[in-house]
Amino acid sequence: MEKLKTALLLMAMCIGYTVQAKVKLPAVFSDNMVLQQKTKAAIWGQTEPGKSVTLATTWSTEKYTANADQKGKWKIIMSTPAYGGPYTITISDGEELILNNVLIGEVWLCSGQSNMEMPLAGWGKIKDYEKEIGEAKYPHIRLLQVEHQTSNQPQADARVAGGGWHECSPESIADFSSTAYFFARELYRKNGIPVGLIHTSWGGTIAEAWTSGSTLKSMPYFTAAVNKIARTDQDKMTRNYQKDLESWQKTVLAKDAGLAGGKPLWTATTYSDTDWKTMTLPALWEETALPAFDGIVWFRKKVTIPASWAGKELKLNLGTIDDDDITYFDGLKIGETKGYGETRSYTVPAANVKAGDFVITVRVSDLTGGGGIYGESKALSLESAEGEKIALEGDWKYKPGLNFKDISPAPASSQDPNRPTVLYNAMIHPFIQFAIKGAIWYQGESNADRAHQYRTLFPAMITDWRKKWNAGEFPFYFVQLANFMKTSELPEASNWAELRDAQLKTLALPNTGMAVTIDIGEGTDIHPKNKQEVGRRLALIALAKTYEENTAFSGPAVISQQISGNIVTLNFKYADGGLKTRSGSNVAGFALAGADQKFYWAQGVIKDKQVILTSADVPNPVAVRYAWADNPVSNLVNEEGLPASPFRTDNWPDVTAAKTKAKPVRR
Repeated sequence: MEKLKTALLLMAMCIGYTVQAKVKLPAVFSDNMVLQQKTKAAIWGQTEPGKSVTLATTWSTEKYTANADQKGKWKIIMSTPAYGGPYTITISDGEELILNNVLIGEVWLCSGQSNMEMPLAGWGKIKDYEKEIGEAKYPHIRLLQVEHQTSNQPQADARVAGGGWHECSPESIADFSSTAYFFARELYRKNGIPVGLIHTSWGGTIAEAWTSGSTLKSMPYFTAAVNKIARTDQDKMTRNYQKDLESWQKTVLAKDAGLAGGKPLWTATTYSDTDWKTMTLPALWEETALPAFDGIVWFRKKVTIPASWAGKELKLNLGTIDDDDITYFDGLKIGETKGYGETRSYTVPAANVKAGDFVITVRVSDLTGGGGIYGESKALSLESAEGEKIALEGDWKYKPGLNFKDISPAPASSQDPNRPTVLYNAMIHPFIQFAIKGAIWYQGESNADRAHQYRTLFPAMITDWRKKWNAGEFPFYFVQLANFMKTSELPEASNWAELRDAQLKTLALPNTGMAVTIDIGEGTDIHPKNKQEVGRRLALIALAKTYEENTAFSGPAVISQQISGNIVTLNFKYADGGLKTRSGSNVAGFALAGADQKFYWAQGVIKDKQVILTSADVPNPVAVRYAWADNPVSNLVNEEGLPASPFRTDNWPDVTAAKTKAKPVRR
């Protein structure tokens, strides 16, 4: 009898749960969220098929109702007021789900590659990051961090970090996009409207990965790859990848000269490294001693442990490493980390800490680009329990263990983000029903070798997103690539210059804007630290074009040229206060060419809104290029100090044009 009562009770509980099942919402809906003001905003989710769902808010007496379809999907479109809050939203299908601390304001989607992803702290460590983090107390700026993910098919939901939206605070901002944060901070300081940031970016990625299959299929270069990805079973692809990866990793272990039978040979303090070379750390080895090297490099550094440290735990801090490491102290493995963005901090057990000389050994594996122990100098240290430190920056011994060129290529990951459509599917498509004000974008480095193609691809991606949101030509503001790499002594062709030109030409699309950063890059760092100014310049565009404030938002932009003999006169807009140079020196960065298409440096004179150019090497000029290089010397600004964009007045063939005729890599 008791068993029967228990069974009936369980049945009743199950029936009750079925009747009162709480609705499920996509990750974009949570406490602390921001909804776009003064619009028709959608809220959608899942419940049992046929159930009635009601929605009520504390900013209105109006109630909304929807019925779930045969798959349990429901959607409600509601009117949002002018900015304000906090409010609550109550959604019920018989059991209530309440969203608390909701603000009404302006929602901006923030996307791109690593310069958009670059956090204030972590691997980014932007200019004055500790101070900026400490002062990031803006509860009316809300943050939604989308996690890295790929998909061969468009997804209905995305993975987000920390369970959803968070108020901007020193605790929440450290690992968030610095460009997006400084953009929002400038907007909020100027107009006081709450800002919601949906940050969805991934370092090192290509624009076609962020574009939908329907748009890419219209571009012959991508059609075959898109069709192949759409047909591919991702689960099967993952299984095959894991099998191939295990086989490749066994090859790496067998071929690494620093290992024998999988055991390290070069880690003991007694090992002689007199024939090893020296590298100053922190640094990326491709930028110093080992250009174009992908593979495994072993690093060693001798340290002297004082008697007062003996018998106590030590902390070994290595900062950030590109990509993976295994770390040893006197031959003892003390840590292993995978991922270039992770901070390394390992413990040396007290039993292994004795007075005298010992060696730290780090085996670094880098699959592509950069490579090495590259973080901040002060991050490299050996620290005692009392907080005393031995600095580890400076000279380290190094020796390559394996060049990956000497073995078969690593298998392409089933989660490889550099495949057409896969980031759009997983990290953009889940949000296309969510009302936004606009988007900001910082990307292009990974498409620079196909810059000519970017002239078509980038505008197509913007148009694609606008079609998917079905919200008209919403604002789309982007960052032009900063100066980077070596400075050329003579005018020459440049993939990065052509990419910047493709970005400049994208301004032909309505309701777009471009933040020029040709003056704030760093020649030896593809990730400039001054993200405050990047975010500010994006915000100036939004303040002027979206919020209609009377503020300068663009540097000088050339509108015409006149040629008279050997003199070229350029006319500029966005120069109402006249043109000038950044430091008051002579105009730099202009080059002239004749009909032979050979460019020579020009001498320039500023006259109000004009620049007048001549060159003794070009008696009959026909074309001008400005700041046309990877890392140009250029200094033209307007009265507000905003820089002129790199530009050209010719339409001669791009050096990257031929690269877009080849078939894309099939991944």
